[in-house]
Amino acid sequence: MEAEAKYTYVGLAVLALLAALVTGIVWLKHTGSRSDFNFYTIYFERQNLDGLQIGADVSMRGIKVGRVEDYALTKNANRVRVLIRIDRRAPVSDNTVAIVNRRFVTGIAKIDLETPDPPGPLLTDGAADEPYPVIAEGTSNLDEIANRLNKVGETAAETLERLNDLLKPENRAAIDKALANLRDLTGGLNQRMGELDRTLKAVQGAAAGMDRAGNSVANLADGAGQDLRPALQQAERTMKDLSAATGALEKQAAHLSQSIGSTVTSSGDQLSAAAVELRATGATLNRLLDRLQDPRAALLGPSTAQRGPGE
Repeated sequence: MEAEAKYTYVGLAVLALLAALVTGIVWLKHTGSRSDFNFYTIYFERQNLDGLQIGADVSMRGIKVGRVEDYALTKNANRVRVLIRIDRRAPVSDNTVAIVNRRFVTGIAKIDLETPDPPGPLLTDGAADEPYPVIAEGTSNLDEIANRLNKVGETAAETLERLNDLLKPENRAAIDKALANLRDLTGGLNQRMGELDRTLKAVQGAAAGMDRAGNSVANLADGAGQDLRPALQQAERTMKDLSAATGALEKQAAHLSQSIGSTVTSSGDQLSAAAVELRATGATLNRLLDRLQDPRAALLGPSTAQRGPGE
């Protein structure tokens, strides 16, 4: 009986030690690790997670600061939730973004955390429905280049399709016809340019002829003015002589009219009529003298300054 009691105590002690050992291991695993690391959640929607595994590296500026703890698909099939743990000494700001990078040789993916300059405040609190703070998803340079290449390829394919549509038989015939019309039009324009050059030369010759004719007319006018100057002077002297003679005749007519009026009373009516005619003649001579005051105007006509309003 005593031996069986000792074995019972020994078994209980061994079980207690095993329980304490398990408890210590669990406590060290959860409590100790959580005190050395911070946990964050990342939701990936745009980046491809090919090659990303549990235990993959999480780096910051090329330094490994943590690892991937878990990942799972959400209700949205295009959205993947990734849980990471990071050394508590690594600064994670609220503007830090997560980018998936792959090694070209092995194809194994890792997560890089990039923080723009200047960094924001430290990310410590998560959303109300999130157990851990959420790091925003960034944009991978390779993915961006691939997207641009895809767009370029799509644009090139669309351009080729449009080019094929443009080069259909009916379109090619229309293009050939348009080119032929353009060639004919160019040839016609070349001919028209030659004719236009000849016309311009003829116009220049006519203008030169008109210029020479104008110079000739001007020279002729100057010569005519010089040739008419002596005749005009002689006519001016003649007009002065006529003016003097007309004045004397008018005086004699007036004196004769007075003499005849005082001596002849019986034939006064006839003499009065003769005197009126004589006065009319004198008036006509006066008008003629007025016109002959300017011999140039009498011979060549009135100048522009001497013309009336309606002339």
